[in-house]
Amino acid sequence: MTAVLAPRTGASDESHRPRLRRRSIRGSRPGFLVYGILIAWFLGSAYPLWWSFVAGSSESTVLTLPYPPLLPGGQFWVNASEVFATIDFWKALGNSVIVSTSITASVLFFSTLAGYAFAKLRFRGRNGLMLFVILTLAIPTQLGIIPLFILMKQFGWTGSLGAIIVPTLVTAFGVFFMRQYLVDVIPDELIEAARVDGASMIRTFWHVGVPAARPAMAVLGLFTFMTAWTDYLWPLIVAGSNPTLQVALSQLQSAKYVNYTVVLAGAVLATIPLLIIFVIAGRQLVTGIMAGAVKG
Repeated sequence: MTAVLAPRTGASDESHRPRLRRRSIRGSRPGFLVYGILIAWFLGSAYPLWWSFVAGSSESTVLTLPYPPLLPGGQFWVNASEVFATIDFWKALGNSVIVSTSITASVLFFSTLAGYAFAKLRFRGRNGLMLFVILTLAIPTQLGIIPLFILMKQFGWTGSLGAIIVPTLVTAFGVFFMRQYLVDVIPDELIEAARVDGASMIRTFWHVGVPAARPAMAVLGLFTFMTAWTDYLWPLIVAGSNPTLQVALSQLQSAKYVNYTVVLAGAVLATIPLLIIFVIAGRQLVTGIMAGAVKG
């Protein structure tokens, strides 16, 4: 009797396992509370941009209303044409594209190269140098503005885009970010196999390190481009007659009477390229976040 019942018990357990597995998977799905919090977070984050578009597409009297409207008006292109007439919008837009693209490409290359070296290469003083890089993150950027401006003036670079690009060709955060990502994602055995096959150090980095670092590079590139695009203080000090878009938009508030609907229309125009970048790089951003979550 025991020998006969044992297989039945095992079969019963096996029949219940898929059901229990389905229940566990079903129980791990987010519920209505999670979706509600995400929707509320999205609406709270998107509302300032939407209200800027609503105000930028309306007349100036909309700012005096006790309750802001929820639907846009029909004056956006009128306000946008005033933006184009007040500042050299297209020149400033081109300068911002050049600056942000150059900084992003440089930060991605040097940060990935340095992060790979700190993560996978063995050399004397590696930990000390990495500690020094991390310590530089604790120094406020504002402390280096005056000596950096004096240095740019001695080089004769003030008033040029190079003075904006060169000081941020590589960032300590980028090096630290790529090092933390690459330290576990690339097996040491894979690097040793590439070296045994006769690959040089640079070739190993290019064919092993860069493909493994692409998700993290997408995240770092997106954040770097956004930071360079919205930077205001350093371009304001050193740009001169070649302002970036953020500096040029500040000229809309230099008059005695400021039409803030025009200012908000200019802010919306300056945000459109960032939205396009987010839409294009959205899949890589999600891939990078998910890769980091799986690695963790």
